[in-house]
Amino acid sequence: MQVRYRTKTLEKECTDATAASKKYGMDMARKIQMRVDEIRASESVEQMLQFRIGRCHRLKGGRKVQYAVDLVHPYRLVFEIIGSEAQIANIIEIVDYH
Repeated sequence: MQVRYRTKTLEKECTDATAASKKYGMDMARKIQMRVDEIRASESVEQMLQFRIGRCHRLKGGRKVQYAVDLVHPYRLVFEIIGSEAQIANIIEIVDYH
């Protein structure tokens, strides 16, 4: 899948290890990079759900159109899918929504 980001700041946190380390710490920076790479490598969100890549799951309630993958507990990388044929993952936020 292709990956887009909601904001430039979020893009920097997801693509620049130094920026991610400063904000979240080294373990979290590694996990963020790993999850973004897994999203890029997947053909579709259905594949991620089927093989439980990153413990990918659909959210509930007001976030029904969004998906999340695990980072360092309790944080999640939240994204939504744009388009149906050429799926594009739009990363929305890194958050503890519990």
